Amino acid sequence: MNLANKLTMGRIIAIPFFILFMFIGNIYTRVAALLIFILAALTDMYDGIIARHREEVTNFGKFIDPLADKLIVSAAFISFVQLRELAIPAWMVILVISREFIITGLRSVAASRGTIISASLSGKFKTTSQMVVIITILLILIVNAVLKNYWHTTPLELQAFLGWERVLGYILDRAPYWLMLVVTILTVISGFNYIFKNKQLLFEEISIKTTR
Repeated sequence: MNLANKLTMGRIIAIPFFILFMFIGNIYTRVAALLIFILAALTDMYDGIIARHREEVTNFGKFIDPLADKLIVSAAFISFVQLRELAIPAWMVILVISREFIITGLRSVAASRGTIISASLSGKFKTTSQMVVIITILLILIVNAVLKNYWHTTPLELQAFLGWERVLGYILDRAPYWLMLVVTILTVISGFNYIFKNKQLLFEEISIKTTR
């Protein structure tokens, strides 16, 4: 296994540790979860570059790299839904994850026909927004843990005060929902964009399936 694929597999192996640290929920484990995600994002940036630079691009790498991305992003969003302090509704995460695997399936169909679906501008923007939102929410979780352990309070309780405490409490309490809503909208729009641009391929595949 070449270096690029080892980095990709490392992202997949890190997912159970990321989830474990998320649910332990103290300051140190949440910092660890943040570091794991940032490291995963960095390896995602560089494993493809390394593979091309070393001329080690493989079919396995083409398959496992996007799958690893989907798995760790899905793990983060599913973890967010399970944490009550974030109040993120499940329907948002269902839409995001559904879009990811639908487009992955569309890419697989295209690849089987010798066609490459290149990443669109909306797709790249979606990916960036997901990474930024996940990291931001992880930072909010760390701040929440600090409030709980050192100030013995919560974002909701801070909103009972006047001044900066109220503002901080409001931001910590509401920001995850609105950030997740924005990323859900961007993800769905990006998905429709891919489907619209490749509708002919999709119709052909449906036609083939129905005639069998």
